[in-house]
Amino acid sequence: MTDEDIDLEETPEISAEMFARSIVRRGLKPVSRKTQLTLRIDNDVLEFYKKLRCGLSNKNQRFIAGILRAYMEAHQS
Repeated sequence: MTDEDIDLEETPEISAEMFARSIVRRGLKPVSRKTQLTLRIDNDVLEFYKKLRCGLSNKNQRFIAGILRAYMEAHQS
């Protein structure tokens, strides 16, 4: 099958902003169990993530947890 043979009529458009916010997990280890905790964050940092992710929600928690995991994995070697 060639690229021209693929029907993309029902495929939604993906904006550059949506692509930049995506997190790809293909090929990564399954996410381990979660621990609930209370975390104090500087107001300016919290406001940055609220603006970036349009308020706090479970998606924001996963997003920030993904950033923390990436930082941890980058510094383990």
